[in-house]
Amino acid sequence: MPDTILPMEIRKNADLAGFNSFGTGARATRLIQLRSVDQVPSLLGELKQASRVLVLGVGSNVLFKRDFDGLVVINQLKGKRILAEDENSATLDIAAGENWHDFVRWSLAQEFFGLENLSLIPGSVGAAPIQNIGAYGVELERYFESLSAIDLASGEQREFDRAQCRFGYRDSCFKAQPDRYLIVSVRFRLDKILHPVLDYAGIREMLVLQGANPESPDALQISDAISTLRVNKLPPPELIGNVGSFFKNPLVSVQRYSRIQAEFPDMPGYRQPEGTYKLSAAWLIEQCGWKGYRNGDAGVYERHALVLVNHGTATGEQIWQLASRIRQSVSGKFGIELEPEPRVIPD
Repeated sequence: MPDTILPMEIRKNADLAGFNSFGTGARATRLIQLRSVDQVPSLLGELKQASRVLVLGVGSNVLFKRDFDGLVVINQLKGKRILAEDENSATLDIAAGENWHDFVRWSLAQEFFGLENLSLIPGSVGAAPIQNIGAYGVELERYFESLSAIDLASGEQREFDRAQCRFGYRDSCFKAQPDRYLIVSVRFRLDKILHPVLDYAGIREMLVLQGANPESPDALQISDAISTLRVNKLPPPELIGNVGSFFKNPLVSVQRYSRIQAEFPDMPGYRQPEGTYKLSAAWLIEQCGWKGYRNGDAGVYERHALVLVNHGTATGEQIWQLASRIRQSVSGKFGIELEPEPRVIPD
């Protein structure tokens, strides 16, 4: 049944396959693509008729197990502004619907530094603080200043500073109340002097391969190296449906880490500032034999065990069943409970 286009760009029985990077088929009762803050009053009116609400950016961190009985809001707000500059830093205000990687490259072109290690992370600017995205030794929190959001329960606009966001490992206050807030824009404070973070495995080696000086690369060279590393590990969603890392790297106490490593001496672990150990979910999954596994079109990427993929026509339910089997396998072998990184809808 084709989508029914209603006034104010609202669709009924909307196909969601193009709004999630797994590319799985699902439908929403209604869908609106929010392209201007002028549409917010109309959106608030539509919310009164919705049984449930789901706010998405580009759908790069969501798995639809089945249809969504409610209103899906696609945040496509655009715009980039330089709010302030001094000799050391610049404060930027970026609309939530901007593509994350495009923003990173734009910031580097302006010679504003800090986000180069977060290059090529799929998603939108508005989704980045929700997840407190991080990669290759850098987390968003480090350069986050504040954000503006609309409380969809009250219709009021609110400001959140870093402390109010309560950032954690792939976590924030917004994950505790999903879909309550529509993020309008995010403010970043970036450096005007490059402070490269190069100690993460593979970065210096890739810089050498790409002809850059590994001791004094420029920011664009770092971004290029990070992008190549990501492409080598993660399949582009436009070619193979995926959401990147499907599971979080688990954090365990020192005592538990010692007990597990005594049985599995080769298990990698990374001591965290607060005293815990971060384990490699990819290593745990690979040890259970899942890397490269495929059942129909639902599978595990052959280059990286942490990436679940849709080779074509897998349903969200089939991918979730595979994820559940992997979790059970890792739990049985190591006593570690893996936590999914994407949102699974219905929750």
